[in-house]
Amino acid sequence: MSAAHVRRQVVGRGIPLPGNDIDTDRIIPARYLKSVTFEGLGEHVFGDERKAVPEHPFNRPQFQGASVLIAGQNFGCGSSREHAPQALRDWGIGAVVGGSFGEIFFGNCTVLGIPCLTAEMSDIEWLLREVEKHPDRPVEVDVERREVRFNGRAIRAGIPDGARHQLVSGSWNSMGVLLDAGDAIERTAHALPYVAGY
Repeated sequence: MSAAHVRRQVVGRGIPLPGNDIDTDRIIPARYLKSVTFEGLGEHVFGDERKAVPEHPFNRPQFQGASVLIAGQNFGCGSSREHAPQALRDWGIGAVVGGSFGEIFFGNCTVLGIPCLTAEMSDIEWLLREVEKHPDRPVEVDVERREVRFNGRAIRAGIPDGARHQLVSGSWNSMGVLLDAGDAIERTAHALPYVAGY
């Protein structure tokens, strides 16, 4: 696999998003799902909330360019739209740390190469407070070691073995896996009578 697909660590400034049960319709409102591609979805991430609440974290200048989202419990619940992680990625999010995740949202993030790690809510609450106070400091999301580090503190984090393996090996990128296996696919195809002829 290409080294560009490996996600052993994601390091970047954090953006705190307090609250539980933030669903995919809040992440990307349904009216933005009409496009044929996912391009440009980032500008509409949390579109309704950002209009209603000017101080929304995704509006605030100190969090622009942040790449590690700190969320609460059950983040990404609700409908299965893959537009939600696509919009977050397009905005610049490269990893999410939360109390728990909607199952389909978690899977959609993994196939996009966005690690989602869980931590105890006491640790999440500490991260939310500290990132708010120190928006210029990096959050280190260590997928390989199952750890999140910030401001001198290391937090134990969880991620299922399968997702962790896909991310640290780069095999989350199914197209990359197919391209890497190109020669083997060709050999197999030429050995099949219905492809190579009788």
